[in-house]
Amino acid sequence: MSDEISIQFTRFSAFYSPLIATIAGGFLAEEGLTPLHSVAPAGKSAIEGVVAGTVHVCQSAPSQGFGPLEKGQAPPAAHFAQINEMDGFFLAGRVAEPGFTWDRLKGKRVLVDHGGQPLAMFKYACHKRGLDYGAIQAMDVPSGKMDEAFRHGEGDYIHQQGPAPQQLEHDRVGHVVASVGQAIGPCAFSSLAATRAWLGTDMARRFMRAYRKARQWLLATPAARVAEAEASFFPEIDRAVLTATIAYYQKLGCWTPHVEITRPAFEVALDVFQHSGLITKRHRYEDVVAVPPAG
Repeated sequence: MSDEISIQFTRFSAFYSPLIATIAGGFLAEEGLTPLHSVAPAGKSAIEGVVAGTVHVCQSAPSQGFGPLEKGQAPPAAHFAQINEMDGFFLAGRVAEPGFTWDRLKGKRVLVDHGGQPLAMFKYACHKRGLDYGAIQAMDVPSGKMDEAFRHGEGDYIHQQGPAPQQLEHDRVGHVVASVGQAIGPCAFSSLAATRAWLGTDMARRFMRAYRKARQWLLATPAARVAEAEASFFPEIDRAVLTATIAYYQKLGCWTPHVEITRPAFEVALDVFQHSGLITKRHRYEDVVAVPPAG
């Protein structure tokens, strides 16, 4: 007898392999859980599904809790484990630049992902690298259309999550020149979220056991083998590109062995959002983050 578990992603990419691997690697099945996964519809947050009771666990970000807290409300969901402890976006340019420095973006047209967290992180990365964000020509093209715009000659650089920039390299359209994650370092970037009530259930404990195993497997397994397991989830991505993306993320340090969202990582997320003026005060760790269920 298997229990269905509903999992929803906010964005679906190889960057979220720790969660995808729980499904693709059979770890949920080992716990008697049948995963049903979906991607949040445009204009809706995955948290809404959690609140409505149609989603058990979702891929989100601790920063999702800042909005309600700014209004004096308790966040409706708790962020109980990290997926990525670093930003997973890259900068790609038209040509290879082995000695790239961020000041080269001055005066250049950069297709910047204007999603709330990606934009805040990009601005903070510029700040950390000594570049005034106002010195670049930031182009605001909808996330889903940025890639096509760059391929048609718009912009000098593009800011994207993997595997999109790796696909540009594969197609000889662009070259990855920098990692936003490396510029910022560890931070509470993406997370697993659920209601605090669900976190006390047996299903949550079974899910957590599967997630811990999947994370260990992901770090210990060659990228080509991970790509093979996940290939059916990415039918439009070339296998070599998927492998290269997973290998890059394995080395980046975004998939750290621990599952907990740490206080230091949370403090950096607060730094990022304060820098962009998106929060008016530093919110309490306990108001956003919960302890992972014992798995």
